[in-house]
Amino acid sequence: MRRDVTEIRRFYGTQLGQMAARLIGARLNDAWGPLTGQDVLGIGYAAPWLDEMRDARRAVCAMPFSQGAEAWPRPARCRTALVEEDALPFSTGVFDRIVAVHAIEEAPDPLALVRELGRVLKPSGRLVLVVAGRGGLWARSENTPFGDGRPYSRGQLERLVREAELEPFAWSQALFIPPWDRLSGMADVLETWGDRLAPGAAGVVMLEAIKSQLALRPKPVAQRARVRRTPGLAPQPAGRALIDSDAMDIAGEPD
Repeated sequence: MRRDVTEIRRFYGTQLGQMAARLIGARLNDAWGPLTGQDVLGIGYAAPWLDEMRDARRAVCAMPFSQGAEAWPRPARCRTALVEEDALPFSTGVFDRIVAVHAIEEAPDPLALVRELGRVLKPSGRLVLVVAGRGGLWARSENTPFGDGRPYSRGQLERLVREAELEPFAWSQALFIPPWDRLSGMADVLETWGDRLAPGAAGVVMLEAIKSQLALRPKPVAQRARVRRTPGLAPQPAGRALIDSDAMDIAGEPD
């Protein structure tokens, strides 16, 4: 059973919750950059991050029935929807970007949910899964929404999205600071050095997947490429070269 939406909203109103939203949002912004003219879907509880995507053409905040939904008093281009996780009320291929937060860990059928997200994603669209990390303290804290459900490792997320016929494209980690208010002043320092000093201690794993035909027939590679890490989501090796969706002209339909 999912945590109630009022409890999640209350958490993100605290100092600890605002810090978590800021640190995750910084990684998400590094990955996506400007979203001018893009249609964005948030699934689970993504309101704190959709609020910052002011340049998106349209943003939809979809909340599962078992969690409940809250009013989202934003401009007319923003909407809230109460949804069934395995049967989203959207047409196929309508979103350029999807971010899933507090969605996968408590889903009754994570694979069915990710497949539905892939269905409503446009060709070469991007999906970011923000999931509690198995090695972090946040997954062990019942005082935060990240302590609910099943945490994941990077490898588990990669297998999940591949089974849903999506291609893992990039990944990152966040929330190296323990979920304690008294350490909030050290958040930025720990976020900068945590990935080098204690990579397994991240509270959140962020995996980006792309909707690509190449995901249907992956081929092995003889040698794994070496990739220089960046502050945002770092590209990972794939069977074939992937096409950056930002370089493609994918015009959406107007409201």
